[in-house]
Amino acid sequence: MFAMKTWLAGFGASSMVLATALAATPAAAAQWPERPIELIVGFAAGGGTDITARTLSVFLEKELGGSVVVVNKPGASGALAMSMVARAKPDGYTLGMTNMPGLLTLPIERPAGFSGKDFTYLATLVRDPSAFSVKADSPYTSLKELIDAARAKPGMISYGSTGVGTDDHLALVMFEAATGTDLNHVPFNGAGPLRNAVLGGHADVGGMNLGEAMPYSGSQLRILGQASEKRSPLAPDVPTFKEQGVDLVFASERGVIGPKGLPAEVEQKLAKALETIAANPDFQKKMLQQFTEMDYLPGDKWQARLNEADKQFRAMWAKQKWLD
Repeated sequence: MFAMKTWLAGFGASSMVLATALAATPAAAAQWPERPIELIVGFAAGGGTDITARTLSVFLEKELGGSVVVVNKPGASGALAMSMVARAKPDGYTLGMTNMPGLLTLPIERPAGFSGKDFTYLATLVRDPSAFSVKADSPYTSLKELIDAARAKPGMISYGSTGVGTDDHLALVMFEAATGTDLNHVPFNGAGPLRNAVLGGHADVGGMNLGEAMPYSGSQLRILGQASEKRSPLAPDVPTFKEQGVDLVFASERGVIGPKGLPAEVEQKLAKALETIAANPDFQKKMLQQFTEMDYLPGDKWQARLNEADKQFRAMWAKQKWLD
């Protein structure tokens, strides 16, 4: 009798385990999403990454048939948000709007709470060239004037970025190396606070992306240069760094990631939704209005490009550590 009771108890426990396992099968994944999806952004509201994420969320809701909520988690140059995504349950309800190069450079320079192996790469969508901007009434009207002034008074001109290891910061590191200058780096927790600091006269130069500066160009900001290979059609009047004698081409790339181990059906739904959105003329029009260039790649091709970029950043780190 005891043996029979023991067997029945074991059978009941096994049945519960089996039921739990079945709940996580493709049949359960097919019902996804059944509750709001969080899209984590590692910077304060008002910056380029945040604006792209908020625009994307509207289109994702239409494609997925569920709610997508943008959650700002600024801190540690975006590392706080990425570590949250890395640690999240891989059920499709926590995604991240990433910003490259920070996605790669933060784990290189310090323990960041995540590594590139912690994620499912769904798609990259847009790129936004780096740019140097000053207040509209700044004495600097060109990169040459900024360079001359920086050489005359090393460490005295302040340069704001969106954090150590971000594209804005690395643009400064490469600019200093190319021009033999030394600016005073001041990190902020997003492009919104940085822009306010420049407009308030608290930072001499703002290392914002082109799309973040263009809405304020002319009336409030003067963009000294864009770090594009050639002038972006979105900012044809802004000269490139190269035109002004500085060999610097650099940009932020924004894409969507999830935790490693997403259910296959959920990953496929997300990837298909992002592919459809990238091809949507309405989404492309929104990006154009935000002065942001389309740069769609599916997850596998994006990851291959990231792997190559990671090698370059590690070589750069070995040659010149950018912590300051």
